[in-house]
Amino acid sequence: MNETNLSYWEYKTWLSNIDFTIIGSGIVGLSCALRLRTKFPKAKILILERGMLPNGASTKNAGFACFGSLSEILDDLNSHTEAEVLRLIQKRYQGLQLLRQHLGDQIIDYVQYGGYELFTTHDKILYEDCLSKIEQINSLLKPIFKSDVFCSKENIFNFNNIQPKYILNQFEGQINTGQMMEALLQKAQNSNIKILNNCTVTNFEDNNTAVEIKTDQFTFSTHKLLIATNGFASQLGIKQVKPARAQVLITHPIENLHIKGAFHLDKGYYYFRNIDNRILFGGGRNLDFKTEETTNLGQTQLIQQKLEEILHEVILPDTKFEIDRRWSGIMGVGDQKKSIIKPLSKHVFCGVRQGGMGVAIGSLVGTELADLL
Repeated sequence: MNETNLSYWEYKTWLSNIDFTIIGSGIVGLSCALRLRTKFPKAKILILERGMLPNGASTKNAGFACFGSLSEILDDLNSHTEAEVLRLIQKRYQGLQLLRQHLGDQIIDYVQYGGYELFTTHDKILYEDCLSKIEQINSLLKPIFKSDVFCSKENIFNFNNIQPKYILNQFEGQINTGQMMEALLQKAQNSNIKILNNCTVTNFEDNNTAVEIKTDQFTFSTHKLLIATNGFASQLGIKQVKPARAQVLITHPIENLHIKGAFHLDKGYYYFRNIDNRILFGGGRNLDFKTEETTNLGQTQLIQQKLEEILHEVILPDTKFEIDRRWSGIMGVGDQKKSIIKPLSKHVFCGVRQGGMGVAIGSLVGTELADLL
């Protein structure tokens, strides 16, 4: 659809008198649009999405309803103050509650099997450090959870080549990512929020009275622009956010699969879970950070081989399995874990940098982005 090919009807119905335009139809973009609809019932709200489906990480993640493993929290305490870490975890937990309230546990298939952190045989020092700090972190998190979050547990799932105990986080759960996004899209549609897919924003300009938006298909004007593109934020000039690709695979169904839960391995750089009698397994960007700093949704042999190797040697050592599907998603990361929710100019605002915690904080970031107006 080039500029000259837009009919009067197309332009008038979809692209004229727009109050709010949101770039990105992921968790943040949709949550933002729904919040705007509550605040401004009569507003004309448009979402632009580059993909056929939400194209960053919202439909491509592992569906972890998590807020940080013990080793990750300890690592964050090296670069953030206790108050900052507490605030991060509180926002993630709040965001998860918000998501569950918005859509309902049944619709998103929320189950709380707990989250387990596994430590490899090489990780003895980290393992012992984590075990020794369980009480300290539990008391730090008491104000949020009102009870102990972490405890140690024997290797009940018979994983191989790992330290004898896991660290269990009883508050961690998992969701069905597809059902969650379908429900959010349905809600947006029912709230008269227009979504145009396969439409990439190439440029925008705040001219003080409105924002002119240029896409690969047309140019139009909007009163306010809200950017919710997370991993793709740097393409729109938000340089504090770097893309981080996460590669994932899933097995064919496995008979009598006894593994249940959300699992973190090797400081959270690997993660796996059960879904439909399959193992969904992702991670490995620590093998080659530079290559994985990309918005290209491909896979690499290096990481895919490593994922299969860990499946064979650690997760399913005595079980035959076959890989059904492989994919990747793009996260948005930066020097700080805190999301960037701020005005960029008089009429342009952004809610980006979820740091791999989009499922947890996406709903909250979207809400806070809308509340900037």
